[in-house]
Amino acid sequence: MRDFTKDHSALALNTATLGHNVDGAGAGWSPERTIDACAARGYGGIVFWRRELGARAAAIGAHARAAGVAVAGLCRTPFLVGPLAPVGAQAVMDDFRASIDMAAEVGAPVLTIVVGGVEPGTKGVARSLGLVAERIAAALDHAAAQGVRLAIEPLHPVYAGDRSCLTTLRDALDICDRIGSPHLGVAVDVYHVWWDTDLPAQLARAGERILGYHLCDWLAGTRDVLLDRGMMGDGVADLKGLRAAVEGAGYDGLCEVEIFSADNWWKRDPDEVLDTIVTRFRTVC
Repeated sequence: MRDFTKDHSALALNTATLGHNVDGAGAGWSPERTIDACAARGYGGIVFWRRELGARAAAIGAHARAAGVAVAGLCRTPFLVGPLAPVGAQAVMDDFRASIDMAAEVGAPVLTIVVGGVEPGTKGVARSLGLVAERIAAALDHAAAQGVRLAIEPLHPVYAGDRSCLTTLRDALDICDRIGSPHLGVAVDVYHVWWDTDLPAQLARAGERILGYHLCDWLAGTRDVLLDRGMMGDGVADLKGLRAAVEGAGYDGLCEVEIFSADNWWKRDPDEVLDTIVTRFRTVC
């Protein structure tokens, strides 16, 4: 396992950690200011949300590269199914392809997929997961042409109804196996998978298909399952054990800190947040 105690160049910031994924949240830093703050602290990468980039994706990507900070990925596709997805298959696919285009424009090699919840009018997850596989398969030629790999991210089962009918790494890999594309893999987020006793076996199965590793913590007394994630070390996830398993499967890429924290970290000075992340990354991750 890599030693991060004296070298945190494998650290990446997902800008949701500063509230940039939600209108009106956080301190309102621009992408450029966020990039520069990360560069000054030795972060190796950054992951933006589409809403931050707008029509400036290329310029923002260029600013990051000039600052020596890799654009590690982009969040995210639209929900592909479920009550929060765009209405109609054509609208879903149009936005899916637009998200791929934006990833290519900003220079992100990976686009995260959050699949969406149970399709209206259906029960259980089987039909919805089938639609997810069909829609991912339909977008892969476009992703390949744009040089973007797609990373399916399973979410915690608490979100199964509305945000992600796909709740385990096993199910994500089943879709990858079904499609069989080198441009498709998975993202492993501590918040969503820490509880899964089958995780070590599934990580070994994933191997080189692990395209991203996301850090945070699960607070034992969480007050909001969406917006009360913990800073690394403040919760109950076995962070070192998880990373050992992820790296044991062959992953050696950036470790992306992604903390949704409306009532705690989003209310703090971003400089404090970024400094705390470096300290925790070196000591508890």
